[in-house]
Amino acid sequence: MLKDKLTKPENDNPNAISVKDAFGYLFGDMGNLFVLTFVSTYLKVFYTDCLLPGHGVSAANISADLTVMFLVLRLWDAVNDPLWGIIVDTKRPMKNGKFRPYLKIVSIPLCFSTALCFFNLQNIVNSYTGLLVFAYISYCLFGMMYTAMNIPYGSLASAITDDPEGRTLLSTFRSIGSGIGGAAVALVAQKLIYDNGTNLNPGKTFTASLILSCLAVAAYMTCYATTKERVKYSAKKKKVNLKLTYGTLFKSKPFLTVTVAGMLISGLLQFGSFNQYLTKNYFGNSDLTILITMSTYAPMVALILFIPKLSKKFGNKELCASGLGLASAASLVLCLIGPSDRLRTHPAGFILCNFGIGAGYSFLSILTWAVVADVIDYQEAKTGIKNESAIYAVYTFSRKLGQTLADSGGLQLLYNYAGYDPEHTSPGYIPIVGEKIYKMVSRVTLAAYLITFIMFLIYPLDKKNLEKLHAELAEKRAIEAEELEKEKAENEAAAKKP
Repeated sequence: MLKDKLTKPENDNPNAISVKDAFGYLFGDMGNLFVLTFVSTYLKVFYTDCLLPGHGVSAANISADLTVMFLVLRLWDAVNDPLWGIIVDTKRPMKNGKFRPYLKIVSIPLCFSTALCFFNLQNIVNSYTGLLVFAYISYCLFGMMYTAMNIPYGSLASAITDDPEGRTLLSTFRSIGSGIGGAAVALVAQKLIYDNGTNLNPGKTFTASLILSCLAVAAYMTCYATTKERVKYSAKKKKVNLKLTYGTLFKSKPFLTVTVAGMLISGLLQFGSFNQYLTKNYFGNSDLTILITMSTYAPMVALILFIPKLSKKFGNKELCASGLGLASAASLVLCLIGPSDRLRTHPAGFILCNFGIGAGYSFLSILTWAVVADVIDYQEAKTGIKNESAIYAVYTFSRKLGQTLADSGGLQLLYNYAGYDPEHTSPGYIPIVGEKIYKMVSRVTLAAYLITFIMFLIYPLDKKNLEKLHAELAEKRAIEAEELEKEKAENEAAAKKP
């Protein structure tokens, strides 16, 4: 009985999928988060506390150089990400599918670049300029390889199924995979790479990056082996009208809403890496980062099995807006209760607020990729163009842009507003520095969630509109499927001719 539920879809869509199919898909984002969470959380600390200090360069100059680096590399991503989207969209399907092969081809280069980011070149190069150049090259390589993996992986969902319920199932299981990958790094790495819970050990950090890279390769290979592309694509090389493809995106209200929301929330998640400084210099205990992570992920674990059913009943937009409202309210409380001596010595209130934020964010996190798929469907219905990789590339870039703004702006706040100095700011509670770090973390969190909440209130693809959209696309795709079968028969007939 259980086996039937896992293997037999419950609707009549020929491309419907089961839990078994979605389970295989989750391994891809598990691999993504093994490397991305480690880089996002610890690379900044590795740069500021290990790789760059100690060469007669002031903390302010290090901050300025890192800010420029993040901005320069995001400018490169403005070219690199859409370029990868075009490459993936225009390339003919390979023997094992249009998107799946990238899981195997890109996995090892991506994981090599991850470990390279954490190689402590100070043992070899005694030059600040040389170390900064190394940071540029290694982080740029990581960004390029991550894009080369993430765009095909994200686009793969559209090839696995075109069934709306299946898309929600894939988004849910992708969130499970990202939750497992992200939580595993956040909960385990903290203990492995810090000495006495306060000082980042560069040797241990590099070893951890190697271990996580190997785990990521295993996850990508599992995803490759356990997924299947059901939605058929023409074997003819596809032509892309750049002006039409990208020009229509920036006139699309659903796309702009999701893109800006993705930039804000992705930036906020990246900004969460400053919790490393908050726990070290406000609460005086870096191990508290583990409790913060657990309080954020715990609601997602509790809600993840219910959200697909809630989505089917109420709609993706409706659930995301409600969750963002809850996260905004919890963020406001976080601002109002601190900083204070009582909160610092008894951080239960801080943890509880993070639990509320995590509960609200869970809805958007679990449904994000279903919402992106809805926008891809909307664009196809409005323009007649099926360029999911190009759309996904722009969305991916917007998320990276949010991360860059979080890193660059956060570093400026950390150094220039809070007064952080890695050479003179010792681990433990520092009254002025710690309190300012608390203010910057809590206020940025509130602003990001509040703006995103307002944007989802005006997001036009509610449940009713989506049902109508999907009905129209189903009819259109049925006609296209017949044409593809005819094309296939003609090609086979032509191949048999002497």
